[in-house]
Amino acid sequence: MTTITPDVRAAMIAAAERQLVASPGNEIATRAVCEAVGVTQPVLYRLFGDKDGLLDALADDGLRRYAEQKAALAQTGDPVADLRTGWDDHMVFARDNPALYQLMFAPRPRSHAQTRQRIMELLEASLLRCSAIGALRIAPHLAAQLILPANIGLALSLVAQPELFDDPGLSHRMRDAVFAAVLASPAVVEKEASVAAAATRLRSQLAVSGTDVLEPAETALLDRWLDRLS
Repeated sequence: MTTITPDVRAAMIAAAERQLVASPGNEIATRAVCEAVGVTQPVLYRLFGDKDGLLDALADDGLRRYAEQKAALAQTGDPVADLRTGWDDHMVFARDNPALYQLMFAPRPRSHAQTRQRIMELLEASLLRCSAIGALRIAPHLAAQLILPANIGLALSLVAQPELFDDPGLSHRMRDAVFAAVLASPAVVEKEASVAAAATRLRSQLAVSGTDVLEPAETALLDRWLDRLS
C-alpha cells in the first residue's frame, strides 16, 4: 500500500503538469499521471477527489509559483512604477508557462481553484500603495476589477493566438490605456481634492503603514468612518 506523503502529492502534480504541457489540447489522463508516479488510481482519488481536484491542485501550485515570482520583485519607493512592473511580470509568467497559465485563468467548469481571488488580493495590495500617495483616482478594489481582467484577457489572447496578436507593443499600450483610467499624478489629485479623495488616501495610508496612536478599536472605527466618507 502506498504511503501518502507530501512528496507523493507533489510528484503527482508535477506529472500532471508535464502531461498538460506535452498535450496539444492541454489535457491530462489520471491513469497516466498515476503510472508516471508509480501509484494506483485510488491514491489520486484520496489526495484530490477526482480529475477536477487534481487540476485545481495544479492551478493552485501555479499560483504558488506566481506568488513567489511576485515576491522576488524588488519593491521600490515608486508604487506606480512597481504597478507597471507587476503588469509586465504577469505577461512574462503567461509567456513562460502558457499551458499552466490557461489552466489557472481560463474559465473551467467545476473549478474550485483560488487563483483569481489570491492574485486579485496581490494586485489590491499594490494598488493600496498607489492610493496611499494619492496616485489612484478610485478605490483600490475597483481599480483591481478593471486591471486584472484586462491583464488576464490580453495574456490569454497572446498565449492562445499569438499569430493574431502579433504587435510587440500591444501589452504596453493596453497597460497604459487601462492605467490611465485609474491612475493620476499626486499633483492632479491635490488639484481635484475632495473629502472623498482625502478619505480614500488616508484610509490607504493607514492600511499600508498603520498607526500606534490609536487603539485597535479606535482604528477600526476610523476605518469605518473613512470608508463611508470615500
